[in-house]
Amino acid sequence: MILSKKSIVLAATAALALGFSGCTQQAAASSTGSVKAAAPADLGLYPPNARPGECYAKVYIKPKYATKTDKVVVDEGGAKLKVIPPKFGYKVEKKLVREPGYKLVCKPPVYKTATERVLVKPASYKLIPVPATYKTVTKRILVSPATTEWRKGSGVTTPIAGGGRVTDVNCLVKVPAKYKTVTKRVMVTPPTTKRVPIPAQYKTVTKRVLVKPAETVKIPIPAQYKTVKVKTVVEPARTVELKTPPKYSTVTKRVKVSNGYYTWQRVNCRTVSH
Repeated sequence: MILSKKSIVLAATAALALGFSGCTQQAAASSTGSVKAAAPADLGLYPPNARPGECYAKVYIKPKYATKTDKVVVDEGGAKLKVIPPKFGYKVEKKLVREPGYKLVCKPPVYKTATERVLVKPASYKLIPVPATYKTVTKRILVSPATTEWRKGSGVTTPIAGGGRVTDVNCLVKVPAKYKTVTKRVMVTPPTTKRVPIPAQYKTVTKRVLVKPAETVKIPIPAQYKTVKVKTVVEPARTVELKTPPKYSTVTKRVKVSNGYYTWQRVNCRTVSH
């Protein structure tokens, strides 16, 4: 049966009057499924993709809840300090009654007669001038080195080719080097001074010499002790940390798994037609 748009509207109105949802087309995704929406305003006036002959109702799906059990810390625990007092005992000790000391004994100085060579004038030196020494040196010095030069020539005896006539003759000749002898006085050793030592002068004297100076001798006096019984710490005081473990409790609470929502749901209904 084919319904017109007007027939579908009238059928939906009649269905609502009878307590049913309006008829409309089914969603293309599923022939028996539902179309979800967050709120009634989001669903629209009719369900989408419905086919003729199908009816849909606007349905509110309630939120879902689950029971969850958690382990909760009731007491985090902690630590406290316990002081353990020290332990004492006794031991025998040697106690000092009188400090060690000393007494002083004076000893006079010791002398002897000795002969000693005393320096009257220390050793020294005097400087004597020494003149320079010279010698005469004769040396041959080059005045001009050997060279060559062009000079005018004459008396040509060589035949001239082609019967030519000689007008000018130049000859390249060697000019020997020129030297001269120079005599001069050359210093062999420069002037200097000569150091002549002067020996030291001494005299012999007799004097009283200190062999051992006066001194104060320390004669030690030993310390004096006595034996006593002394209270001592065998084990010192200490602090012990006592830890308290944490305490837990089980708490059961209701947790929302999903929110409620509105959706179009396909239903069976009487179709109202005109």
